[in-house]
Amino acid sequence: MLQKSLIRRLDLITLQLFVAVHEEGTLTRAAAREAIAVSAASKRLMELEEALGVALFARQAKGMRLTPAGETLLHHARQMLFNIEKMGLELGEHTQGVRGYVRMLANLSAIIQFLPEDLRDFSECHPQVKVDLEERPSNGVVQGVLDGVADLGVCSSDTDVRGLTSVLYRHDQLVVLMRPDHPLADRDALAFADTLDSDYVGLHSASSINMRTHAAARAAGKVLRLRIHVPGFDAMCRMVQANMGIGILPLKAYELFGRALGLHAVKLNDEWSARSLILVVRDESALSPVSRLLFEHLSAPL
Repeated sequence: MLQKSLIRRLDLITLQLFVAVHEEGTLTRAAAREAIAVSAASKRLMELEEALGVALFARQAKGMRLTPAGETLLHHARQMLFNIEKMGLELGEHTQGVRGYVRMLANLSAIIQFLPEDLRDFSECHPQVKVDLEERPSNGVVQGVLDGVADLGVCSSDTDVRGLTSVLYRHDQLVVLMRPDHPLADRDALAFADTLDSDYVGLHSASSINMRTHAAARAAGKVLRLRIHVPGFDAMCRMVQANMGIGILPLKAYELFGRALGLHAVKLNDEWSARSLILVVRDESALSPVSRLLFEHLSAPL
């Protein structure tokens, strides 16, 4: 009976609304995002819960939180919406000769340093395959691959991959970014602990670099003197140039953004500053043919 009710009453608009309520935290914000009147959105959500016979959200003073049943539906709803989107893109792009579509998530370090050239080379070998790349912090990459939002992901190797298959992608080196007139600029290399008397420009709180630096500061018995969070490496370089503090970023990101601004970089000699990036998938054997092509391309030895 439940199965027949679901077939009749589930629709994409309601599923999109359900996901939006979870992501936005309130029905009002979700309705605005989906361009639906709040009363209509409330009715759709109520009918969905009636069709399923379970409560999907716990209504709280500060918003709406998923119930265990809601968590289950969220996983399947995201997968269904992704499959519908992917189907539409693949079918529509066949008319333009595109024979495959791969959705990929990656952290900022991978997108800035390595993926532009790697995806260019892949595209030259497979011009009829389209890659949709989205930036997320490393934990978000893992969650997105687990949820079926993406076929492949690239994240920091110190991320909990929660059962995903992982292979080495690349290595990078973190450096301390500073103005050339900073007191530490004459050093060839630095221990991170030696930088903790300086003000810092940090990446957004979910980034793996931000989490590493805070953990390293705690291990040194100090607190990171963070003056400002920024969304990316280019913004970090501008803030450091404006004398807002020093920052931690990969060497290649410094070469791309910081050097042109007249900034200086000093290598960190802490063990954690030599990083690895990994490629993650749910199940290598279950990848589509075009996703497998990209997986093999990115995981091939350099």
